[in-house]
Amino acid sequence: MDEVTRIVNDIKQGNIKPIYFLMGEEPYYIDKLTEFIEDNVLTEDEKGFNQMVLYGKDVTVEDVIANAKRYPMMADRQVVILKEAQELTRTIDKFESYFDNPQPTTVLVVAYKYKTLDKRKKVTKNADKNGLLFESKKLYENQVADWIKRVLAGREYTIDPKAAAMLVEFLGNDLGKINNELEKLAIILPKGTTITPSHIEENIGISKDYNVFELRKAIGDRDQLKAYKIAAYFAQNPKDNPLVMTVGLVFGFFTQLLQYHGLKDKSQAAKMLKVNPYFIKDYEIAARNYPMRKVSAIVAALRDVDVKSKGVGANSLSADDLLKEMLVKIFN
Repeated sequence: MDEVTRIVNDIKQGNIKPIYFLMGEEPYYIDKLTEFIEDNVLTEDEKGFNQMVLYGKDVTVEDVIANAKRYPMMADRQVVILKEAQELTRTIDKFESYFDNPQPTTVLVVAYKYKTLDKRKKVTKNADKNGLLFESKKLYENQVADWIKRVLAGREYTIDPKAAAMLVEFLGNDLGKINNELEKLAIILPKGTTITPSHIEENIGISKDYNVFELRKAIGDRDQLKAYKIAAYFAQNPKDNPLVMTVGLVFGFFTQLLQYHGLKDKSQAAKMLKVNPYFIKDYEIAARNYPMRKVSAIVAALRDVDVKSKGVGANSLSADDLLKEMLVKIFN
């Protein structure tokens, strides 16, 4: 995120590169940088003759280069944007010679999403030497809550840790989807608001009481009544609560709990488990309720439930039955 801010600030200050090769598994920042260049490098009057947006499935590398070598009309520079450049993966090396000697009056943006090029290749080295090479890496799920917090801070909002955890568990590490939901909240809620689980439930549709986060907490607390109520709700709403995902997240919780038991220095638990420090108290409680030997047995049992949740050897068991089986194995 810091690198993206630096790139944006450089462009605002007029330090504009002839090549922006944007690549990586996380499309969010690639789209944001592409959108910023598209909106801000040229004036509205200049865009008519000097800005072109091409798509990888419709053009060849030669087409893009031919457009990039044109001269601007009544402007200091032109902008050529190649979106969905990953469609040209097989021929992307043909940019090598252009990247080695780019047209100085052209800003060429190549949005190469979901993939990366080998940085040892000549085409990549040339893009880096004569322009800007940016790699957008996927965030790990344990990093996403902090990302949500930073994004909201930039919009003058704060968020409750549990509300952030709900978003991550529901949407994973897809920053585009999460940002869309945050934008909806920013439209509805006034600046300065602290976003709570109730806001998430009311405006996004994620139940604050019936979600995997609450199921794991109920299991950790050995609150059997609450756990079975949540499991029953999941069985009645399988589309919003896929069985495979539920079992996987509960399995992940006990795997982390096993790690927690093995830590000599519990003060480092948040760092070692890669979880928000706010939630460490849940692991402390669960560790008291489930000794290490019991956790090991549960992990082994959950592997069996996981296999069944994927349809192996459990054709006669419903989602409701499998969830109950999971809880029986945990609580017994």
